[in-house]
Amino acid sequence: MSHFAVVAPPYPSHFQALQALAGELVERGHRVSFFHQPAAQRWLSDARIGFVAVGHGRLADDHLEQTLRLAAIPSGPMHLRRLIDQLASTGAMLCACLPEALAAQQVDAMLCDQMEPAGALAAEVAGIPWISIACALPINREPGIPLPVMPFDYGQSRFKRRLYRGSTEVFDWLMQPLGRVLRQACREHGLVEREGLHDWLSPLAQISQTVPSFDFPRQALPAHFHAVGPLRVAAQQDAADWPLDPARPLVFASLGTLQGHRFELFSKISQACKTLDVQLLIAHCGGLDHAQQAQLRQQGATFVTDFAPQQWAVRRADVVISHGGLNTVLDAIAAATPLLVMPIAFDQPGVAARVAYHRLGVALSRRASVSAIRSALAHLLREPLPRLTALQRELATAGGAAKGADIVEAALRSQQPILAESSPCITT
Repeated sequence: MSHFAVVAPPYPSHFQALQALAGELVERGHRVSFFHQPAAQRWLSDARIGFVAVGHGRLADDHLEQTLRLAAIPSGPMHLRRLIDQLASTGAMLCACLPEALAAQQVDAMLCDQMEPAGALAAEVAGIPWISIACALPINREPGIPLPVMPFDYGQSRFKRRLYRGSTEVFDWLMQPLGRVLRQACREHGLVEREGLHDWLSPLAQISQTVPSFDFPRQALPAHFHAVGPLRVAAQQDAADWPLDPARPLVFASLGTLQGHRFELFSKISQACKTLDVQLLIAHCGGLDHAQQAQLRQQGATFVTDFAPQQWAVRRADVVISHGGLNTVLDAIAAATPLLVMPIAFDQPGVAARVAYHRLGVALSRRASVSAIRSALAHLLREPLPRLTALQRELATAGGAAKGADIVEAALRSQQPILAESSPCITT
């Protein structure tokens, strides 16, 4: 069987999705290893999946901690520029170290997160095939479609299209540090120079966690683009033992691993839920201390915990409040649970815009008042959202990790583009 290398940004949500796909390949007899700086191994929980540490001594010992701190507070030009510089330094390390590591580990093919182009560059240098995986919103560019990191709603007016073009130019200017790293690595290895993330997508197969009905209307995705839905481990989560009142609605609020420290936002959510007399379960992912948790309970939160079984929580809840992380949003849609999305950074504004566009919930600013949050929750608790049920069905039949593994295996066998309309059936 084959040895697959996985390269992704060192964030828990990306590792979680790719670990599900990796686990499916391991089940089929393949060997799978993640390649990254040593500290990133913390995000792997499946002992069957290998980890190859690269870049020893090239990055500071606390490089990953610095990156996570900057990612947790990404607003403001200084923070954003420092974060991009961190991403560029990570990319430079991977460009320098991956080709040799791939050869030493006898890797046959790579699974490359769209957000880490150094993986695709290293695969090209090593002469091995790679498959692109969109763990976040797909970055495939198309005229008339705003970039995933932009908060814009969808429209085709002349003004909207100018807005999309102008914001793309600003994004490309901001990403120049990473572009310089990629161009330099291309020159060193004799490759055609490319600098944008979207320039490094696989010619064989591209796999996305989204489905067409969640995106804006697209017309130009490549024929080898496959929307397989959420990449998840097929495991039934046990119900939690919080003493919920079945007669009162339940709101589940989670801002993800990187944003769980946002006490002020949780505070406003707690106060809004108290005025509605609904139960509120907050999962802060370890971001709050005991005093803050106690204060949230006083303000109106019913239960406050570090982690909750997420798939159980989104199924049990009547409304999910999220920062717009794609994993949480897709889990809520799979449970047909209405969403209140309050985006903070990265592709979260784009996710929120799509939630609002498809009427899967409500999008608010993270600076929204208690009154605005209360009004949005009251609306979601009162009004049915039929689009949720339709999209839930589409997610249920998209194929997930099993279909993704079928596509990966087919691409490796054929070494030819795997077209979406002729992709293999899900392995049972």
